[in-house]
Amino acid sequence: MQMIATVRHTIRRHNLASIRTRVVVALSGGTDSVALAYLLRELEMAGELTVAGLAHFNHQLRAEAERDEHFCASLAETIGLPVLVEREDVRLRAERDRRSIEDAAHAARHEFFERALAHFDADSVALGHTRDDQAETFLLRLLRGAGPKGLAAMHPRRGRIIRPLLECRRSHLAVYLDERRIPHVEDETNSDVGIPRNRVRAELLPLLEARFNPAIVDVLADQAELARAEWLWMDEQLTTHNLELKTENLERGTLEPGTLEPGTWTLDIPALQHAPLALRRLAVWKAMTLAAGGRPVSFRHVDDVIQVMGLPRAGGPAAGAASRPADKSIDMPGHSVERVGSRLVLREKAAAKTAGLYRYQLSVPGEVRLPEAGCIVSAEPAAAGTGVEALRAIAGNRAAAVVRRDAWRGPLAVRNRRPGDRFRPLGLDGQKKLQDFFVDRKVARHERDGVPLVVDESDRIVWVAGHGIDEAFRVTDTSQAVVILKLRPA
Repeated sequence: MQMIATVRHTIRRHNLASIRTRVVVALSGGTDSVALAYLLRELEMAGELTVAGLAHFNHQLRAEAERDEHFCASLAETIGLPVLVEREDVRLRAERDRRSIEDAAHAARHEFFERALAHFDADSVALGHTRDDQAETFLLRLLRGAGPKGLAAMHPRRGRIIRPLLECRRSHLAVYLDERRIPHVEDETNSDVGIPRNRVRAELLPLLEARFNPAIVDVLADQAELARAEWLWMDEQLTTHNLELKTENLERGTLEPGTLEPGTWTLDIPALQHAPLALRRLAVWKAMTLAAGGRPVSFRHVDDVIQVMGLPRAGGPAAGAASRPADKSIDMPGHSVERVGSRLVLREKAAAKTAGLYRYQLSVPGEVRLPEAGCIVSAEPAAAGTGVEALRAIAGNRAAAVVRRDAWRGPLAVRNRRPGDRFRPLGLDGQKKLQDFFVDRKVARHERDGVPLVVDESDRIVWVAGHGIDEAFRVTDTSQAVVILKLRPA
């Protein structure tokens, strides 16, 4: 009873689900995910939520992957729930996309979650992360160097992803399964201490528990929660203190979202000067992280930029004018920073601008930040008939577009343009090359790579952000469910 009470408390405390919520359980076959399936099934029996089904994704990375897939299918039959099983050669995907296996696996898994949500007509996907996972994540990020955002570790809710077991200990879940003689499988890679998380789990945490604090897991998990609250508050304060990053073309002034030349961002130095030091650092760190294009930005990098502005750093007196010329550009990871009048200007390096193609998953609801274009694309569902008459007039040629929710296949993604891209602009009988469309719209050549494209699983263009939607996604009836796509500077 204690375990179900803990999960119920987590769900209610963070408003993760209600009686009307349809939840998909991400099932790997391991202790945590199997316990999650059974615990949520108990809550369903109590009338507190609905378990829509189970979802298992086979990454095809381990010899036992086939065994785990068959186990999950069998478990679904035992529990009496439908199951969606998919597989992908993630190693091949990593090689094709020139990214790490970890990144490729994360992207593939979350794309699968989107398909599972659609398949089961569900509201959320539940993951089996525990209090132990939270402590391990906190330690890993602390060792690598992280501020409040990183130390906040895993959130109970992130978009449509929920984590009902974040207040449960892994050992308690194992006892829960053993007492009920519920089978599960073991991931043999958990014993590989060459993986940093496993080394923290097998070596560092036991040492801290034995030599320093027997309750170290709870202490670290509590610290993550404190950091999460601090991060959310500080992030909100950036707007209050006018510390939001701006995307500008310094010669022509501010441009409309969607036609921005990528690679230049500014911060207002007077606003930074009047902000508390912690917010000053956060604003500069967020700006530099965006401009760095994925390269790590350290505390020392931030401190050097604050010195360039001639503002106090680390609580000390104003520095910068004497030790470094205020108008001198300094090199940072993937970008340069300089003071221009009352603005701090960050410019992406030319090598980073031409680094290649990008593609990011876009959840509904959700948003994706595009460092390459200096903007954010978001997607929010709207109920059928809710203000559609007013919204349907938006053809997508501004910073928002309204599109039919039933017209695309699979999950959405945001990418930059590719050679040969075509779509059907509104009012046109046939397709048009995107290149020709840009020419007709008088979009400058150097701005075209900065225009995000929202596409579906088949790579059909849904929205040329800031310029127009494809005819196939136009809202034609007020009874149609719609999704509102928006574009804003990052």
